[in-house]
Amino acid sequence: MTVSSAFEPPPGPPRRVLCIGAAVLDTLFRVRSLPTGQGKILPYEMLQIAEGMASSAAFAVARLGGHASLWGAVGDDATGERILSDLGNDGIDTSGMTVVQGARSAVSTILIDDEGERLIVPFYDARLHNTVRLVTEQEMSAFDAVLVDVRWPKLALRALLAAGKAGKPAVLDGDVAGEGVIETLAPAASHIVFSQPAAERLAGTADLIETVGLLKRKFEHAFISVTAGENGSLWFDDASGDIRHLAAPKVRAIDTLAAGDIFHGAFALAIAEGMPIEETMRLSSMAAALKCQVFGGRIGAPTRAEACDALRDWNVRVSRKVSDIDFNG
Repeated sequence: MTVSSAFEPPPGPPRRVLCIGAAVLDTLFRVRSLPTGQGKILPYEMLQIAEGMASSAAFAVARLGGHASLWGAVGDDATGERILSDLGNDGIDTSGMTVVQGARSAVSTILIDDEGERLIVPFYDARLHNTVRLVTEQEMSAFDAVLVDVRWPKLALRALLAAGKAGKPAVLDGDVAGEGVIETLAPAASHIVFSQPAAERLAGTADLIETVGLLKRKFEHAFISVTAGENGSLWFDDASGDIRHLAAPKVRAIDTLAAGDIFHGAFALAIAEGMPIEETMRLSSMAAALKCQVFGGRIGAPTRAEACDALRDWNVRVSRKVSDIDFNG
């Protein structure tokens, strides 16, 4: 089997992934440097785009050749119409979205500097998530995997539980969330991919290796991984009991916005396709890295062909034991 074929989708129809959570209209401003105090800052590029954690993950699924569905909530306003239109036009099935009467759709303003770092000012109307739909095992049986973020915890929990009953992979995007949200959702997830800030906050340590071990002991039923940006990704290998590490592809980061979401979307699709975990982590890492080279949030998500081409030339070794991992080397 060639490197490229190891990452190709399996035969048959595209795998179906349901993403649940945030749908936001982002206004992106590209600036030379982030502000350090009050005053005026003049951007040299601007873009408006519908995204958000689950929405960007769904876009990654679609770009990589899967069938992406999105469940989230928007208000009955022009912004909500724009969000649904943008996402639908980009290949995401939005028929399961909720339109909430009298609520304002989520928006955010984001500054992105020349190093790819960002400053985010989001607004979410609490009324968007006041009503939670029922989620049945039968509904989840129509999908090959379910991915939830932390922005709509009540709906996320119902979906994770129903997916578990249906025997489907139930993936949690373990990002920074309100008090108790991760602890509520994690027991219902089969796979948890934490962001580094959320993992460190939950584990109470900044040592990445120790963090993975602590989180595995806390949520021993689930696959545990932590994404750490330029430091790559780590996961607990259930077969060997080792903590493994994959270095990040070396790219010049233009825009890191939505990179983690693209990782999660690629991860969920690969799991839905039955891809082995090392290949899953490689595909997810490469998809996120390629995204970072493009300004515009989720629009940088690569196609399957682009990801496979990049993976063909990426032969970085996976560290199999904790002692092999050197974040300074």
